[in-house]
Amino acid sequence: MKEKNLLIPVAGALLALIFLLILFLFQVRQTDVAVVTTFGKFSRSIMEPGLNFRWPWPVQRVYKLDNRLRNFERKFEQTQTIDGQPLLVTVFVGWKIKDPKKFLERFPGADSKKIDDTLESLVRDAKNSMIGKYKFSELISTNRAEVKLPEYEQRMLDAIAPKAEDNYGMAVELVGINRIGLPQSVTEKVFTRMQSERGRLIREYKSQGEAEAKRIVAEANTKKEQVLAKANEKKTEILGGAEAEAAKYYAIFEQEPELATFLFDMRAFKSATEKRTTFILDQQTPPFNRLSGDGAIKSSLPTPAKPEKSAGGESE
Repeated sequence: MKEKNLLIPVAGALLALIFLLILFLFQVRQTDVAVVTTFGKFSRSIMEPGLNFRWPWPVQRVYKLDNRLRNFERKFEQTQTIDGQPLLVTVFVGWKIKDPKKFLERFPGADSKKIDDTLESLVRDAKNSMIGKYKFSELISTNRAEVKLPEYEQRMLDAIAPKAEDNYGMAVELVGINRIGLPQSVTEKVFTRMQSERGRLIREYKSQGEAEAKRIVAEANTKKEQVLAKANEKKTEILGGAEAEAAKYYAIFEQEPELATFLFDMRAFKSATEKRTTFILDQQTPPFNRLSGDGAIKSSLPTPAKPEKSAGGESE
């Protein structure tokens, strides 16, 4: 009975302690920042997560604000480039709270409509002032090297971020183009212009291809002429050597014309009789007249004299 009587005051003390902790302590989560006011006036900002002390209401009040990166998208709106071409552009902004005190002063209760209106005004001013410094072809073009959208987005960020931080305690971390459109009145003209530009590129590439083809053909012809010239030079060299070698044999044949005729006849005879062949010819037909003995070689060299017999019947 006594133990039950002790549990009641212990439980009451624990509940009182929990209640006091709730009154005097509060938690800031990883995704939040907090602003503490004392009698309605700013006291301190809390940027780090964890448990923090406070005096209970009405002395102090805690405002917790979501500090995650949030997105704002500007509605489709028509604007003009520096060369007078109309464009429909949608811009998005990624932002978070940088200075909770200034942010809460400018947007009491973190009024989302007032925040969106403020960002819309900042984006509109930056978009119109920056896009008016670019040509239409620098924002929409078939030539990727001419497009300057990343530069345009960076310049918008540089224009919006300082104003948002200084005046509203907001950190604008990124600005980008979500969509680019064209009014119906200029869509056909743009497509015609793009087709014309594509046609120009086709003609340019075709001209480059033809020039390259001519260069390759000219180079091939030059190499062919060089090879033919070397071949002709080699042919002339070989023919000259052959003629010089033949001249040696002709010189010998001139000394023995009958021997030369005989050799030529033998070569012709050999060529004609390499295969089994039957000839019906006159016996005087060269070179077969050699078979009858009429074609005997008569040397032009002097015939050695026969030795004369002496009176005794012996040669000297």
